[in-house]
Amino acid sequence: MPKVAVYNMDGAQVGEIELDERLFAAPVRPDLMHQVVLSYLANQRRGTHKVKGRSEVRGGGRKPWRQKGTGRARQGSIRAPQWKGGGVVFGPKPRSYGFRVPKKVRRQALYSALTSKVDGGKLIVLDELRVPEIKTKPMAAMLRRLNLEKALIVDAEKQQNAELSLRNIPGVTYVPANAVNVYEILRHDHLVLTRDAVAKVQEVFA
Repeated sequence: MPKVAVYNMDGAQVGEIELDERLFAAPVRPDLMHQVVLSYLANQRRGTHKVKGRSEVRGGGRKPWRQKGTGRARQGSIRAPQWKGGGVVFGPKPRSYGFRVPKKVRRQALYSALTSKVDGGKLIVLDELRVPEIKTKPMAAMLRRLNLEKALIVDAEKQQNAELSLRNIPGVTYVPANAVNVYEILRHDHLVLTRDAVAKVQEVFA
């Protein structure tokens, strides 16, 4: 089983913790992580783009001029695509870009992302995250002591004080353990888990 150091909020090492090898020592599969990230980003797209076709544009009910004898090209409607203000050919319509990835693939991709952080020395375990009041300065100081800039901080349960204290720090994202996903893990340089969050992640995703 892989072991990593446990730190307190002052940046001092206070022990070690054993991690579940199913989650933190799994084969790293970049292909599966790629699929899951694509699915995650596709599902974020709203797909509300819309333009009008020739049947939806206002006007154009009358033929602009007679078919023959004018010397001009024949036209049936001023709302045809070649006219200014006419309809758009094959324009975008509202649609969903989302697609689903099998649960086993999603789970294996998460294991790969967690393992990649352990292998790269980018996983930090905190003994606990104590935030008695909403203040950004102590949280920023803690991150400096741990040499963290772009980090995903995961707690067992969401603490409102922690969320509000961390949200103004650039490059830092705070989520509860049950909301951990591959995209956020890979997007940040470091993954920070509290000791309780490690247990929660292993309980939920193992």
